[in-house]
Amino acid sequence: MTMTSTSTATSYVYAFTQGDRSKVDLLGGKGANLAEMTRMGLPVPPGFTITTEACRYFLEHGHGPEGLRTQIAEHVAVMEEEMGRRLGDPEFPLLVSVRSGARFSMPGMMETVLNIGLNDASVAGLASHAHNDHFAWDSYRRLIQMFGKTVLGLDGADFEQALEQMKESVGVVTDVELPVEALKRLVDVYKSIVREGTGHEFPQDPYQQLDLAIRSVFHSWNTERARLYRRQERIPHTLGTAVNVQVMAFGNAGPGSGTGVAFTRDPGTGHPGVYGDYLADAQGEDVVAGIRNASPLQELEKSDPDSYKQLMDIMQTLELHYRDLCDIEFTVERGKLWMLQTRVGKRTAGAAFRIAVQLVDQGVISMDEALMRVSGHQLSQLMFPRFAAGAEHELVAKGMNASPGAAVGRVVFDSATAVKWSAAGDKVILVRRETNPDDLEGMIAAAGILTSRGGKTSHAAVVARGMGKTAVCGAESLDVDTKGRFMITSAGETISEGEVVSIDGTSGEVFLGEVPVVPSAIVTYFEAGLEAGLEGADEPTQELIRAVDRLMKHADSARRLRVRANADTPEDATRARHMGAQGIGLLRTEHMFLGERKTHVERLILADSEADRKAALDALLPLQRKDFIRILEAMDGLPVTIRLIDPPLHEFLPDLTELAVRVAVAEARGESAEADLRLLQAVNRLHEQNPMLGLRGVRLGLVLPGLFALQVRAIAEAACFRQRMGGDPRAEIMVPLVGSIQELELVIDEAAGVLKEVADAHGCTLKFPIGTMIELPRAALTAGQIAEAAEFFSFGTNDLTQTTWGFSRDDVEAAFFSAYLDKGVFGVSPFESIDREGVGELVRIAVKKGRAKRHNLHCGVCGEHGGDPESIHFFDEVGLDYVSCSPFRVPVARLEAGRASLSRHVGRSDTR
Repeated sequence: MTMTSTSTATSYVYAFTQGDRSKVDLLGGKGANLAEMTRMGLPVPPGFTITTEACRYFLEHGHGPEGLRTQIAEHVAVMEEEMGRRLGDPEFPLLVSVRSGARFSMPGMMETVLNIGLNDASVAGLASHAHNDHFAWDSYRRLIQMFGKTVLGLDGADFEQALEQMKESVGVVTDVELPVEALKRLVDVYKSIVREGTGHEFPQDPYQQLDLAIRSVFHSWNTERARLYRRQERIPHTLGTAVNVQVMAFGNAGPGSGTGVAFTRDPGTGHPGVYGDYLADAQGEDVVAGIRNASPLQELEKSDPDSYKQLMDIMQTLELHYRDLCDIEFTVERGKLWMLQTRVGKRTAGAAFRIAVQLVDQGVISMDEALMRVSGHQLSQLMFPRFAAGAEHELVAKGMNASPGAAVGRVVFDSATAVKWSAAGDKVILVRRETNPDDLEGMIAAAGILTSRGGKTSHAAVVARGMGKTAVCGAESLDVDTKGRFMITSAGETISEGEVVSIDGTSGEVFLGEVPVVPSAIVTYFEAGLEAGLEGADEPTQELIRAVDRLMKHADSARRLRVRANADTPEDATRARHMGAQGIGLLRTEHMFLGERKTHVERLILADSEADRKAALDALLPLQRKDFIRILEAMDGLPVTIRLIDPPLHEFLPDLTELAVRVAVAEARGESAEADLRLLQAVNRLHEQNPMLGLRGVRLGLVLPGLFALQVRAIAEAACFRQRMGGDPRAEIMVPLVGSIQELELVIDEAAGVLKEVADAHGCTLKFPIGTMIELPRAALTAGQIAEAAEFFSFGTNDLTQTTWGFSRDDVEAAFFSAYLDKGVFGVSPFESIDREGVGELVRIAVKKGRAKRHNLHCGVCGEHGGDPESIHFFDEVGLDYVSCSPFRVPVARLEAGRASLSRHVGRSDTR
C-alpha cells in the first residue's frame, strides 16, 4: 500500500514504494536502494525511510522537526495494515529493524537495532505463532543486547561476558546451541544489566523502543568513530544520515532460515562468479561482526536450492540494473528469500581496475564510464610493494585473503596500542578475534589487520578494503588472547605483543618475522613499459597490468591538463619521465647547495670584498652548470622549470647556539676562534624571528649581489652545451616569492643581460621564458600587474596556504590540526587538499587577472596539491595548464587529470 501524507507540510518520511535511487541525498544509500529494489519488484520487506533532512534538523535543534512523529506513526500504521499485525502485539507481534543509511556507505560506523517490538508479553506470542521458543527468546535477548549497547550506551562487553558465562555454564560453544531455558535466564541477566546501568527497566512500550532507536541512529552520526571514518574517507560531516524502519525478516527462525552477504563479483580480485558468506539460523549482524565464521555462499545451494537459484537470478538482475559490482544483504526465513540491502560494492584497487575493463568488454559501460569508476587513490594502492617471491619465511597461519597487499609490523592487540606505537614511528599489525567499529582508530593506524574470526564480508574485511588496508581474516588456527596480549599458533608457538609478523592480504598467509618486499609489478610497468611489467607476472597480475594500461591510455587521451614532475636530480628526472611526466614543473636549486658545497655558500656570505665574492661565485658556477646539464639531458625536449634559490640564507650556515658555544669554549681556553667569530657575527646578522617570511626568495636574490646571476649563467651555459650536443633544452626560469612587479622586473633585467652575454659568447639561441611563483596573497591579488612582466605563473600552493591562513605548517599541524579536524573546522587538512574557498579562490583570481593582461599566460601548480586527486579536479576547473608532483605521483595525476576532463561534462565526480 502506498503511503499518502494527510499533511501539506514537508515530508520527512518516505515509504519504500515512494522513492528510488535518484533520491540518494534525501534517503541515504540504503533507503534509496531499498526503494529501488521495491520499484523493481524484488522481495523486499516493507518499510519506510526517515530523511537526512530530519536528521540534520534533529542534530541542530535536539529534537525532530514538527510533524515527524505524526508522519512516523502514519507509516507504521500502513505497515501494520499491510502485514496484518500490530507493533508489539502480544498475540502476533509486528517486529521491525531500525538501521542507519548515509549518502555514502559507512560500514559499521553507525547504529542498527533489530527486533524492535519485542517485550515480556510479545515474546510469548512470537514463540507461539512460530512454534519455536528458541527463536523467540534468542530474538528477545538480541534486542536487549543491541538496544542496551547502542541506544542506552551500556558497555557491550557486559552483555558479551554474560553470554559467554551462560554458554560455559550449560557446556555449549555457540549461541545457537543455548537451550531455551538458558536463553530465558540470559534475558533476565540482560535486563538486570540494563536496570543496574541505567536505573530503569528495559522499555516494554514498543513505540518507546522505536522512538529511542531512531534518536540513537541520529546521534550515531556524530560519534567519534563515525567522524573519524568520515575524515578518513573525506565524507562531509554536514550530510547527516537517514533512518530505515523495516519489517523484520528472521534468519534465526530455525531450519530453513539463515542470513548472508553476497557480491555479484569477487570484490577482492574483480573476477566474476558466486561470492559471499552464509550463516544458517542467524541474524545479519552475526555475519558482519564475524562472531561465527560463515560458510561459503554455495552452502545455501545444498540446503535450499530454490532460494539459492532465486538469489542468483536477483544478483544478475541487480548487476545489470546498476551496471556495476553489487553488494547484497539477504535473509532466508523458513524458505522465503528477502532482500535487505544492495549497493554498489566496495572493492579493492585491483578489482576496481579489472571490473571497469570487464564491463567495457561486456558492452555494459563505455571507456569514459570505466575511467570514472577508478581513482588515483586506488592506483596509488596498486603501486605499493609486495612480498618477494621465494624469500625465506615461516608460515604460521592461513586465513581469508580479505584485502590485498603486503604488510609487516609489530603485533598489537588493541586499538589504543596501535595508535600509540604508530605515532611513535612503529609499523604495527592490529590483531583481534574480530574487529568492531570501535577499533577504527587502530585500523587506520595499523599497517595491516589480522583476525582469527570472520570472513571476507566481515567488518574487518569490508572496512580494510574501503581504506586500501592489507587484511587477513578468519585465521582460525590462531588462538588470540587480547587480554593476555599474545596469540598461539596451531603448532603451539606463542607470538607476544611486540613481535614482528608479516601478512599477505593477497594469499591470506601469515608469517612470523619480517618478509622482504619488492616493488609492485605496476611500478615496473610504469617505469619500464608494458612488456617488462608483464614479464614473469602471474595471470591475475598480467590481467591487472593490461587493465591499468588501457585505462591510463584512455586517461591520457581524455585529459586537458599536462602533468609534470617535481625533480631535483637527474635520477628523479629520469624516473619521472618513465612515469609519464611531460617535463619538470619544479626544480629546487637550493638542494644543489647542500653537502660539501655549503662551504662555498659560507664563503659567499662572509665575503668582505668584490674579489672574495667573485671567487665564491666562480667556485659554484661549474658545479651548478654540471647539475643543469645532466637534468636538461634527462628531460631533453621537455620543459624544465628551474626555481632560483628560495630558502632563507641562514639555512646554509651553522646553528646559532652551537656556533656560539663553540666560540665561547675556544675563548675560555684562550684559543683563537677568529674564523668562527666572523661566522658567528654573520649568523647573528642574518638571524630572523620568522625566517619563512624574511630574507628568502626574490628578496635574497636582490640583496645578495651576483647570486641569481650565477644561477642564470649556469642555466644558460648548460643549455648552450646541450644545444652543441644536438639536444633540445627547454629551460624555464622561475623567480620565487614575488610580491610585486618591481621585484620581478629587477630580476628579469639582470637575467636578460646574462642570457644575452652567454648567447653571444657561445653562439647559441637562448629564449627562456621567465616567470614567477604565486605563493603570496598579494601576488595573487595583483596578478594582472605581475603578468605584465611574467611569462608564466606557477602556484606554490604550500606557501600560499601558509600565507593565506597565517599558518606555520611545521608548527600548526602538530599543535592544533587534529582538534580542528575533530571540531569540523577542516574536513581535511588544507595542506593535503586545496582549500577551494580561500586558497583556491586566490588561484582562480590570479589566473583570471593574469590572463586578462597576458592572454597566453601559461599557468601551473607545483605544490604538493599537484598530486592530490581532489585538488587536480579543481585545477582543471580553473583552467591551469599543468600540475606538477613527485615522480611517484605522476601516474596518479595523469589518471585524475583524465577523470577531471570527463567530470566537467557530467558534473563533479567523487574523487574519494
